[in-house]
Amino acid sequence: MSVKQLFQLDGQVALITGGSRGLGLQMAEALGEMGCQVAISARKADELAEAKKHLESKGITVQTVVSDLQKTERIPALVDEVVSGLGPIDILVNNAGATWGAPAEDYPDEAWHKVMNLNINAPFFLSREVGRRCMIPRQRGKIITIASVAGLKGMGPGVHTVAYNTSKAAAINFTRALASEWGRYNINVNAICPGFFPSKMSEGLLEKIGDAVIARTPLKRLGGEEDLMGAVVFLASEASRHITGQYIAVDGGASAI
Repeated sequence: MSVKQLFQLDGQVALITGGSRGLGLQMAEALGEMGCQVAISARKADELAEAKKHLESKGITVQTVVSDLQKTERIPALVDEVVSGLGPIDILVNNAGATWGAPAEDYPDEAWHKVMNLNINAPFFLSREVGRRCMIPRQRGKIITIASVAGLKGMGPGVHTVAYNTSKAAAINFTRALASEWGRYNINVNAICPGFFPSKMSEGLLEKIGDAVIARTPLKRLGGEEDLMGAVVFLASEASRHITGQYIAVDGGASAI
């Protein structure tokens, strides 16, 4: 197999949660460009419609599914819809996530449960459903969970994201644990840990600390609109077939110092 063939994804089906905007849309575009049929899920139908229009303008086959992953009991129906529309899922990107800022001593119960439910419960339940229905029976698959460099450390001064950091650390070890268990089925399970990327989720925080983040990042920049594309294609393709249970930090080198 040539190097180009190792990265090709022709005819495969990829499901990207939180795929209507931001990092999710960036990764959906990357996988679609490499040959995938993509299914994107999100809570808002209007944002999904805009994303579909964008992806189809690039010649990508797209299915959209309105789904709130906070309601984990509806995950089987999400998988049903994707499998009925495009076929068995080859690649799952667990991207949907949430954050909430508040000092730990004042952190609301509902905020903790919301962040944990979306950032760690939903990826597990969705991976379990896709794994047992699509990947284990066919003895192959790629699961990529979008964690964060926040899962590798505590919080900087003035940052109050205890649930987010905790959930992303859990996502990294979820990746290791599932990879250990499902390697026998030829399923690769890996994570991507983005650093700071401008997004709807991070805009408020970056207004406060963006300059400081750039100053302490070796590459002196925030993540851009194409900076997750290569990583997700690599982990979704045969180029990474001997890699599992790992994470890639995409953060301009900030976590290395």
